[in-house]
Amino acid sequence: QKKGSRHILTQTQEEIEEIFLGMGYEIVDGYEVETDHYNFERMNLPKDHPARDMQDTFYITNEVLLRTHTSPMQARTMDAHDFSKGGLRMIAPGRVYRRDTDDATHSHQFHQIEGLVIDKNITMADLKGTLDLV
Repeated sequence: QKKGSRHILTQTQEEIEEIFLGMGYEIVDGYEVETDHYNFERMNLPKDHPARDMQDTFYITNEVLLRTHTSPMQARTMDAHDFSKGGLRMIAPGRVYRRDTDDATHSHQFHQIEGLVIDKNITMADLKGTLDLV
């Protein structure tokens, strides 16, 4: 007798990851508890940006928060990547948190996947080709 199954969100994320792995992308996992520096400053969101407001972000301390997007994983990966050895192709799937009122179309926690490609001779045609495959 079957006692359970994989959650549909887990299945969907795994399917997306397999597609990108097949195209040579790295799958990056990151911190859900993040610093203000990586979550906002590295994304060029100034101190007075509305996204930093206490009503939109779950702050733990003044400098530590629940990430509001998976973009900090891109910044951390770029910091660690040795570009002298080649370009970077990555996706960053994960849970993110925002101070939204839960209803049929909003949740305080949801899943997001971001992608990033940095390389020589990359064009919009590469982006279109990637999106067509996904």
